[in-house]
Amino acid sequence: MQRLTARALLLGERIDTSGLERADLVSTAPLAFHTGQAGFVVLYRFGVAVLFGLSPLEEDEVLGKVGARVSGAVSRRDDETLVLEVAAEGDEKTLANGHLSIKDATGPRLLVVADALAKSVALARDERRVNAVFDTVEPFAATLASTGRPPWRRRSMLELIGQTLLVQHRVSGRVAVEDKPDVLWDRPDLERLYARLEDEYELAERGRTLKAKLEVISETARAFTEIIDADRSVRLEWTVVVLILVEIVLSLAQMFLSRGGH
Repeated sequence: MQRLTARALLLGERIDTSGLERADLVSTAPLAFHTGQAGFVVLYRFGVAVLFGLSPLEEDEVLGKVGARVSGAVSRRDDETLVLEVAAEGDEKTLANGHLSIKDATGPRLLVVADALAKSVALARDERRVNAVFDTVEPFAATLASTGRPPWRRRSMLELIGQTLLVQHRVSGRVAVEDKPDVLWDRPDLERLYARLEDEYELAERGRTLKAKLEVISETARAFTEIIDADRSVRLEWTVVVLILVEIVLSLAQMFLSRGGH
């Protein structure tokens, strides 16, 4: 039985795949091609590379070439590994040993596997970012709940709002988890394989949870912004009141001084 190891690696924020077109491409979106003795590479613009059947040397060579095209490279590379067992007979399913049984190792099937692995790795990155924001928001919310007043650290609150907006920008629309791979348009027979992988990595559930957390983050940022605006309005009102009082006092003082002079 042929065994093939698939490895998805998070390389950075984006991979620029323009200019990498070649005659032997299996797919252009995502960019997929054969390499080495029996290897297969799939590159996703959202920063993930999926490698099939590469030796360590071949993997280093591919990553070295791709590395120059990665923007926002990460120091910590999230990865997802899956061993494929190629067997023409039998169902395509996850085996008791954790391996995935597939009928062949042709390009379309590997693209389906790559899509699920790439989404899982990208989701792990986004989940970590969103959870970090939640950990930052909690102390502010706890103070507001216990005292009824926001913590009077304007700079910290502005930093938190900036952080939430940055996470929203990076995560929203980055990976369309609900979108199926394009290869399924030409190969509807692979729908069942993708459904199994989608269920195995809980892609739909994780996508919905991430979306819900992003909505909470958005509401939190809006609430903190309104609190800051309200605080600023109150201070401006008090400033105006103080200035009016000062003007009245000065006017009265001037009147008394004028009368005393007469």
